[in-house]
Amino acid sequence: MSTTTIRLTEELKVRIARAAERAGTTPHGFILEAIAEKTEAQERRDEMRDLAEQRYAQILASGQVIAWPDMRSYLQARAAGRPAPAPKPGKPGR
Repeated sequence: MSTTTIRLTEELKVRIARAAERAGTTPHGFILEAIAEKTEAQERRDEMRDLAEQRYAQILASGQVIAWPDMRSYLQARAAGRPAPAPKPGKPGR
């Protein structure tokens, strides 16, 4: 495992020490966990963006979408426990 050096202000060091103590861990452990959480959050954002781009490419390729009012009615009915026919895809409106 390699070593990385980061420079922290004294104020931030104090804040980290207090937060780590409240969390029941060491400042080092707290910093590692914070870095891991931030990394995972960015990875999830990247995955979401990639999925959105794939789905948009599918829309462009197929030319098919479901109008929001139709989808909303369908979702509201399903959430209320009522059966509802699946909305039909069509060309996007202008």
